Amino acid sequence: MFQTFDSAGDPSVGKPRVALLRQWLAANGLDGFIVPRADEHQGEYVADRSARLKWLTGFSGSAGVAIVLRDRAFIFVDGRYTLQVRSEVDLDIFSVESLVDNPPAVWLKDHLGKGARLGFDPWLHTIGEVKALRAAADKTGAVLVPLEKNPIDIIWKDQPAAPVTPVELHPIGFAGELAKDKLARLATAIGKDGATHAVLTDPSSIAWAFNIRGGDVPHTPLALGFAILAADGSHQLFMDSKKFSRQVAAYLTQLADPHEPGEFEAAIAALAKGGAKIALDPMLAADRLRMLVEDNGGTVIAAPDPARIPRATKNQAEINGSRAAHRRDGAAVAKLLCWLERQKPGSLDEIAVVTRLEESRRQTGEETQMPLRDVSFDTISGAGPNGAIMHYRVSRATSRKLNAGELFLLDSGAQYQDGTTDITRTVPIGEPTREMRERFTLVLKGMIGISTLRFPAGTRGSEIDAVARMALWKHGCDFAHGTGHGVGSYLAVHEGPQRIARTGTEKLLEGMMLSNEPGYYKEGSYGIRIENLILVTPAEQIEGGDIAMHGFETLTLAPIDIRLVRSDLLTREELHWLDAYHARVLAEIGPMLDGETLAWLEKATAPLPHDAKI
Repeated sequence: MFQTFDSAGDPSVGKPRVALLRQWLAANGLDGFIVPRADEHQGEYVADRSARLKWLTGFSGSAGVAIVLRDRAFIFVDGRYTLQVRSEVDLDIFSVESLVDNPPAVWLKDHLGKGARLGFDPWLHTIGEVKALRAAADKTGAVLVPLEKNPIDIIWKDQPAAPVTPVELHPIGFAGELAKDKLARLATAIGKDGATHAVLTDPSSIAWAFNIRGGDVPHTPLALGFAILAADGSHQLFMDSKKFSRQVAAYLTQLADPHEPGEFEAAIAALAKGGAKIALDPMLAADRLRMLVEDNGGTVIAAPDPARIPRATKNQAEINGSRAAHRRDGAAVAKLLCWLERQKPGSLDEIAVVTRLEESRRQTGEETQMPLRDVSFDTISGAGPNGAIMHYRVSRATSRKLNAGELFLLDSGAQYQDGTTDITRTVPIGEPTREMRERFTLVLKGMIGISTLRFPAGTRGSEIDAVARMALWKHGCDFAHGTGHGVGSYLAVHEGPQRIARTGTEKLLEGMMLSNEPGYYKEGSYGIRIENLILVTPAEQIEGGDIAMHGFETLTLAPIDIRLVRSDLLTREELHWLDAYHARVLAEIGPMLDGETLAWLEKATAPLPHDAKI
């Protein structure tokens, strides 16, 4: 199994470990310390060595920050984790704060007085984060203190070693472009930004630019490291050579000068001393890099990671690979849903479904000669009230039975060499209530609204997020997460910078892949989410219109449970979309199924009645 089911978080760890940290703070003249979820690369997933927030607090979510003062401690999480944090963290030690409404840079103004010294690890905070924190501290007279050594690393006696999993080459048939050509494009972009060099701190950008993949973090095929790209083409790659086979080492040597990670800081300092103008992404690059450049006489050019937009706008090979991966994945999910419908209520628990789904994906991959490489994230398998925990992670301690009269939410994804998938389906166990069917249909209306949307060039995710919420809003409901995140090509399932959310400021460009996943969550009762992945299509003229419009192609292929659909709440256009989608699902994944599963799929994709619709 790629997924484990150990206890997600242990609240009991907080008290003794916070006590150790406070001893260290007192001995070193500090009044507090900030512990972010991030590692040196600011990625969603971190290696075990870098799971400092979880080690200190017990919290296992993918976003959060703790601030430990000498007499108080706080943990900041967003809306996805408001329930989870209370079950994983000792609330006698930590007060819970909103990462959105009262982030650390705002919180500081009310909690740190004049002269207070707050330590931080400049490797674990971006340039932009430190700028905001320092501005807040300055207003109160507090002092932000960058530390040479992270105190968690000092007191964590059995901290795991850094990962050294093998690097593999990503074939041109899946990448669609040679690494040397990608690097040439990036070098040109660096020069246009007025820089001599740019630092790639995001391992996804390194993986994309060099056409390599790895296994240093869970569920995302990344090799941790850094790269310094030069406008003149003299690139440097900083990665543990123990990860390289002879073939990989020979390949990478043709693209860049290889170095060990321990040489990275010295290389930055040397370039800075030579007068280099080094581009750093303020949203991604660690503040430690800014310090190294400026302290050694170099110039920091604030510029976005030059690989982020090229990586986000998929080429034809990546698009074709994603379509193939979604057909295969849809067949695996259909097998699971067929099996699930045959089981008696109360006979399964959440872990049993996760295990069966992974087996289905493995089997389908073997049948099609495209093996399952990993899951793309820990499957969210939430029965009844667990489904209302937006990013619930099932463990042996929390796994519930799938009982009659409840809803079951299954959010999962897969990593195949030709594409990354992410799909959520919500199904009834037994007979759903009228309220469940109504709320499910409102969520479905939002998903269809995004699926059928046409929009002009330059549209940003923030400008269309409300489309997914309108039906819910009319009934006094909403959901506390974004509508969609970017998705990589056999890379991160949560890829920036594209997203559909109130905070989605990036323009949606042709070739970008995103999720489309509105939801509804009734605390203590049930959760609903329906998710497909979508692709931004080329802008085309609409008959009789004035402006060419982009649209979305739906990539995900699996039935949406019509037992939960109230067709009287759908318009004719929405019903037509659902029927057409299901017809496409049957046509594309039906040939991969047979027998009982094919018969089930035919029933699950049958058209709904179209009478008396608006």
